[in-house]
Amino acid sequence: MEVKRREFIRQLCFACGSISLIPACTSEISTWRFLTADEAKLIEAITEQIIPADQDAGATDARVVNFFDRQLIGYYTRHQETYRKGLQNIESSSLKIFHKNFVNLDWDQQTEFLETMETGELPEAEWEGNEQRSFFRMLLDHSMQAFYGSPRHGGNCGYVSYKMLKIDYPHVIGQNRYPSENGNTNLKAS
Repeated sequence: MEVKRREFIRQLCFACGSISLIPACTSEISTWRFLTADEAKLIEAITEQIIPADQDAGATDARVVNFFDRQLIGYYTRHQETYRKGLQNIESSSLKIFHKNFVNLDWDQQTEFLETMETGELPEAEWEGNEQRSFFRMLLDHSMQAFYGSPRHGGNCGYVSYKMLKIDYPHVIGQNRYPSENGNTNLKAS
């Protein structure tokens, strides 16, 4: 059976177009690797409280939430369950205290909530199986790593923290070559 070129291309386009529609029909398309869309919004709100924008960029501008998402399927996979539970605990505590999700609280309420969490004084019933002070500390540490670290890890988009600190961007990634005493070039990983 001989297939004409035009018919083959038409059938191929039809098949490829049909395949690309399958995910759209079966589930919500997400740009996140690990986080759900709601979890990403929650982390973005929390990290903006930790590193707020002022005359310089804040956590949202640095896309700190992207760091969390990338690292939770990479180096921080051991923290996946802690983040799932901790973020749920934040939402349930916020609903219990303010009758709103954390992202819907005003700025001062979010600040008050996180200060209470930092001291471990949120309702304990909402935090079974997760220690709120250590979870807050983890959020704080990972936020700082995301904001001040290399953009290759997912945060610090556009080197915003380096611009804020007025330091040069790292120019060399990979191997640096240093001349030895005898004139030969030695390689050192950077």
